[in-house]
Amino acid sequence: MLQARTLWKDAIVVCRSRFRGQKQTSPKNIAAKAVFSPAEGGGNYNHMENTTKLAVLIDADNAQPSIVDGLLTEVANYGIASVKRIYGDWTAPGLKGWKEVLLHYSIQPMQQFAYTKGKNATDSAMIIDAMDLLYTGNFNGFCLVSSDSDFTKLASRIRESGLLVYGFGEQKTPPPFVSACDKFIYTEVLRVKSDDHQAIVKKSSNELKRDTKLVSLLRNAVEASSDDSGWAHLAPVGSNIAKQAPDFDPRNYGYAKLGELVSATKLFDLEERKIGDTNSKALYVRDTRNK
Repeated sequence: MLQARTLWKDAIVVCRSRFRGQKQTSPKNIAAKAVFSPAEGGGNYNHMENTTKLAVLIDADNAQPSIVDGLLTEVANYGIASVKRIYGDWTAPGLKGWKEVLLHYSIQPMQQFAYTKGKNATDSAMIIDAMDLLYTGNFNGFCLVSSDSDFTKLASRIRESGLLVYGFGEQKTPPPFVSACDKFIYTEVLRVKSDDHQAIVKKSSNELKRDTKLVSLLRNAVEASSDDSGWAHLAPVGSNIAKQAPDFDPRNYGYAKLGELVSATKLFDLEERKIGDTNSKALYVRDTRNK
């Protein structure tokens, strides 16, 4: 932690000197805002335009190679992975699993020797690279793949510049890093398709009702998005939830979509409504207590 904090000042000085004199593009002009659409498939209700340019930075010491397929598929929901880099000491035998998939997925390995035993130099290298990329002004957002809290300040700094930050990590990821991201995806849900034995068990209606944090989150979001009749379009509900809880994902409860999760709680009424003269339909939700 001390090493990472010390490197922050060095990283900023290096990046500013490197790009001093270059014309910078305002982050407000290049950062695309997320469009929340919870009714869409795959449980991914935070989608951006396909032209959104993302930098994907992976901490090999704190991420498993088994997630790579699901990870890049998930990233594609938010934009284009213009840069894909992974950081680690590639002379170490522990990263053998990553070596076997890097070429197939065109991920660039960044070598960082462990100068001192017990110290994680990989974090510092990844932070400096992220700052370099941030100062180019060429990206709309970053995907930080790690379960390490040392990247909390990095996520906050990127967001201060007006860019989006998507975090990816295991359930053990410290809450500060989770909260520092615009959206945080637990990597356990990314392994479901490839590892059936690790599939997340779908929670029953009674289990969902007993989850007071979830129930409160859903009810508050519906109330904040509802009209005078108590009905709320599901998309704004999903947007409200994501702002309150960056790590919220229906897949964490075993459901593919937000609508399926809301329905499973049996605490809300759901209604499909036709959109204009088209064949498309929109999903609306209302707290059953408001009948």
